[in-house]
Amino acid sequence: MELANIEKLIEKYLNAETTLQEETTLKNYFTGGNVAQHLQEYEYMFSYFKAGKDETYTKTIKLEPKKSKKRNLKWLSVAASVVLLFSVFIGKNQYKRYQAEKQFNQVSDALKLLSTNLQKGEVAVANLYVYEDTVNKILK
Repeated sequence: MELANIEKLIEKYLNAETTLQEETTLKNYFTGGNVAQHLQEYEYMFSYFKAGKDETYTKTIKLEPKKSKKRNLKWLSVAASVVLLFSVFIGKNQYKRYQAEKQFNQVSDALKLLSTNLQKGEVAVANLYVYEDTVNKILK
């Protein structure tokens, strides 16, 4: 009867469904020394838990003050501010350069259009002079 109960408790233990009382029952059974042959592997596990519970760490742990982290955070915020200001300055200059280039392209296009129209007018005036010279020759 007790062996069947232990097997059920092992199944519940492996599914993480046991209570503290049931775990105590399992611990007492497996550390008692009278364990069934087919449950021998669990004896090693529970004896390991018992031995691990008795271990203590005896060395002292040195903790550093937290000032260094706060100090680093201050410098980090200063560096982030400088980077932000620098990027705004560079961005403003790049925007001005872009606007100047855009205006230059617009003026350039307008002057090309004006030049084309003036050349057409010059050709028309040249044809007019040829016509006028021809008329003057005929009239004389």
